[in-house]
Amino acid sequence: MPVYSYACKSCGHAFDIHQDFSDDSLTICPECQGRLKKVFGTVGVSFKGSGFYATDSRSSSTSSSPAKSSTPAKESSPAPAASAPAAG
Repeated sequence: MPVYSYACKSCGHAFDIHQDFSDDSLTICPECQGRLKKVFGTVGVSFKGSGFYATDSRSSSTSSSPAKSSTPAKESSPAPAASAPAAG
């Protein structure tokens, strides 16, 4: 069962109560018989696993890839053929 927080608009009395989803919201303060309102707080969320950060789903062709070197690459020349051992 979820816990709901209520606060009285008249006297400021605040309390939490366990209620089913099918239960009606409370409307009368148990302290002063004033009007109640639901209080909504922040929800703690933690994202675990991959896919939650900008770098998780990027392909290698985007701007986040390492910058290319500004010096030109040397052309590779074919290696000289190794001489075969003399038959003998």
